[in-house]
Amino acid sequence: MKQKLTLILALTLLATSGFSQKKMSNDSKKGTLLGLHFNMADFNAPLGIKNPETGKVYTRFRDLNKGFSLSYWKGISNRLDFSLRLNGMFRDYNAIYYGTPQGKTEFGVELEPTLNARLFPDAALINPFLTVGIGGGLYTDHFGGYVPAGLGAQINFNSVTYLFVQAQYRWTLSKKTLGDHLFYSVGFAQNIGKEKVKVVPPPPPPVVEPPKDRDGDGVLDVDDKCPDVKGLASLKGCPDKDGDGIADGDDKCPDVAGLARYQGCPIPDTDKDGINDEQDKCPTVPGVARYQGCPIPDTDGDGVNDEEDKCINEKGPASNYGCPVIDEKIVERVNKAAQNVFFATGSDKLLAKSFPKLNDVVSILKENPSYKVNVDGHTDDVGKDENNQVLSEKRAASVKAYLVSKGIDESRLTSTGYGESKPVADNKTAAGRAKNRRVEMTVRNY
Repeated sequence: MKQKLTLILALTLLATSGFSQKKMSNDSKKGTLLGLHFNMADFNAPLGIKNPETGKVYTRFRDLNKGFSLSYWKGISNRLDFSLRLNGMFRDYNAIYYGTPQGKTEFGVELEPTLNARLFPDAALINPFLTVGIGGGLYTDHFGGYVPAGLGAQINFNSVTYLFVQAQYRWTLSKKTLGDHLFYSVGFAQNIGKEKVKVVPPPPPPVVEPPKDRDGDGVLDVDDKCPDVKGLASLKGCPDKDGDGIADGDDKCPDVAGLARYQGCPIPDTDKDGINDEQDKCPTVPGVARYQGCPIPDTDGDGVNDEEDKCINEKGPASNYGCPVIDEKIVERVNKAAQNVFFATGSDKLLAKSFPKLNDVVSILKENPSYKVNVDGHTDDVGKDENNQVLSEKRAASVKAYLVSKGIDESRLTSTGYGESKPVADNKTAAGRAKNRRVEMTVRNY
């Protein structure tokens, strides 16, 4: 019972708020209607629905309870209407309460507000809708309430006349007064407001072609060399798609702006390097603008242009920036020297056993003045990251300082510390951590 009362309150508030909404500017919203309807009620069929064991109960037309109603309709939006019905029904209502017919027909009056949600805007010819609401009535000397819900359809004869057909199932809120029943209704409703008159704008004035100017370009046909195609007055009515001042009929490149000396085509670019032949000092070989259309030079002819070649006077592969490849034996000597660099624990102080191999690196650099060396320091992950970074930088710098002390120019040496960021082994094992505590040296000639 509490759920039904809550539903009644919610529906009542919804209907009241919907009915009090401000008028919306929508041509499809229903106007104000008054209607008259013929009604029929079936109190027997729900018995079969609620109690399947009893079987279906069919009610003959002559045994249906008849009645009529007056209705008020008002559009809330283009798909939602509010309606209020005043129903009058003839029925032996006492049979519901007492269980036996009383031998007389009594009259009940009902008031029923509902909300009706349409499938289409109101102007549709045939428009199905759902209906739900709340109702109450006085049946002789008993008051009863009910909740109606069902389906319906409106047929829009014109903007002022509607046919309504509805079918509802009504759940009683007062079982001792009124039983659940099916309710059917058919009737007409008439618009009592002002009919909306659709304003049809006047047709636009007919377009009159200027006399003797078929293409409408403002150049009369007698002076137009292209009378069927819009063109320019400066070209005697002929078009110029690329806007280069040469009529399309005389333009060998009508879609690309060009010059008269090239018959409407742009200055050619024979080598397709983006520099036209008139400005290209190497018109048959692709080049770049900074060399006036010629390719970037390659002084040593090693296939690496001078801008990318770090040894422009010595041949070398692109993988070595155009410089000669360093002998593998020298690379191995430098790598072996790096593997034999040792420091005091937790310090950047070089141990004396590191000097022999470092001196070998000094010899290589003195024998090859074009060679340079990168010194990179690395640590394991024991301790703080910040401390490891500083330690790796100091150890790399110590190696560089030793080489400088042996007469190697500082400009040929670089030192970098990477801390623990580039491990070569697993720091979870002692052996792995030992491999990660290292100095690497890379010899290069560029």
